[in-house]
Amino acid sequence: MRRSLVALIALASLVFAATAVGQSVPDRIDLPDGWQPEGIAAGAGSTLYVGSIPTGAVRRINARTGTSRTLVRAREGRAAIGLKAVRNRLFVAGGPTGKAFVYSTRTGRPVADFQLAPAGTEDTFINDVAVTDDAAYFTDSRRSVLYVVPRDLSTPRELPLPDIPLLEDNNLNGIVATPDGATLIAVQGNAGRLWRIDAATGRAVVINTGGAPVTNGDGLLLRGRLLYVVRNRLNRIVVLRLNSERTSATRVRTLRDDDFDVPTTIARQDGRLYAVNARFGTDDAEDADYWVTRVRDR
Repeated sequence: MRRSLVALIALASLVFAATAVGQSVPDRIDLPDGWQPEGIAAGAGSTLYVGSIPTGAVRRINARTGTSRTLVRAREGRAAIGLKAVRNRLFVAGGPTGKAFVYSTRTGRPVADFQLAPAGTEDTFINDVAVTDDAAYFTDSRRSVLYVVPRDLSTPRELPLPDIPLLEDNNLNGIVATPDGATLIAVQGNAGRLWRIDAATGRAVVINTGGAPVTNGDGLLLRGRLLYVVRNRLNRIVVLRLNSERTSATRVRTLRDDDFDVPTTIARQDGRLYAVNARFGTDDAEDADYWVTRVRDR
């Protein structure tokens, strides 16, 4: 009887300890004042990466503890919009610079940079990136093309998108790739459309969302057939279920959080979702508070 009681007490202690660990994961991760984030990406282990729009710096975060440090230091003439971490490399979209940057995830040192928009192009905004086994695909919100950077970091090329009309303001934004790398999905936030793009040819068709709106669509996350679309200024994330051909989708749920303040991008780490809050339009952006929100997927 005494042994059974001791065993029960030990088991209860283990359950309590596991619960305490689970509860210790922070719901909010603060960034340095004035950071001005836009992109977030998951890395190895419990790592998250968050870029700084005006400086090009990148913060490395431990999602379990909320601790962070600057991995990529600020550099003049650089910016960090969308980003993806793959193995030991961090691919970063350079926004108005018209460039893409690649850094080491271990040291933060530059590995390569590429001039994507043609030299002299004034209206360009390299917004997001999806990485496959073969290449990194960058969107340009001001041009109807994708920029393709081979994984061996050789010469990039343009992939025209003849089926996607170019409208005023920001066009293509977030982009994701299917596991086989053959299909890309991108959101055109100003038109409220999702596009299914052939990664080889650039041919594209509109994904029928069944009336579920995706205006103000920003960052995307693809998990199996579930597609998460962050609708930045509307402070919500719509979750869609794609059909097997990825030509149509139905809304599953919409995620909201009182902690949202213009969420722009979402990442999944340790089975949890994290959204970064860009707080576009906030006063005194250079001194304002910025943070990452752990999203309840319910």
